[in-house]
Amino acid sequence: MTGKIYIIGIGPGASEYLTKKAVDTVKTSDYTVGSTRAIELFDDVKNKIAFNVKELLDKLEEGVELAIKGNTVSILSTGDPGFSGVLNTVLRISDEKGFDKKNIEVIPGISSLQLAAARNHIQWDNANVMTFHGRENIEEILPVINNGKTTIALPSRKVKDMAQFLLDNGVDEDRKVVVCERLSYPDERIVESTLKEIANSEFTYMCIMIIY
Repeated sequence: MTGKIYIIGIGPGASEYLTKKAVDTVKTSDYTVGSTRAIELFDDVKNKIAFNVKELLDKLEEGVELAIKGNTVSILSTGDPGFSGVLNTVLRISDEKGFDKKNIEVIPGISSLQLAAARNHIQWDNANVMTFHGRENIEEILPVINNGKTTIALPSRKVKDMAQFLLDNGVDEDRKVVVCERLSYPDERIVESTLKEIANSEFTYMCIMIIY
């Protein structure tokens, strides 16, 4: 018997940004795979398979194998699965193990990038939308940073490192930057400053940068 995999976007972090579809799907799944923080957003979970960053691939493989055995498996992805999420990784593992992607359903969620745009009243379909999460090729921001559009970026490492990289590559130190930190959480913080000041400031890793 073939099982089913749901790849579920859980939004930026607060439970109020979960979709009803996400909640209902997890409730009826045999297993739920995700970070401890993600799983804790749901009140009704049957069998939890929690992971940290180092265990990610192993636990995703375990989830796919459970689906192959006929189970319904929910795999939780921060924000939206298709934006710096686990979508491509799950599809690759499923393909390697012979699990038909016709039995995989993606349930979208609200990305922290979308929430950052909303907080700052940005029409984000006319912005440079970029993610460098887990990637080192931050030089890809340089060809678009001065194209007249607002740039909304998920940094690869620390915010100040991204800011310093832009300064080192000739971007004006007085360029307006907004950093949206821990969006949707009680300690959410939105800081508007200059590129130079941001390069000398400390933030957590849960940030979105908006460069005007």
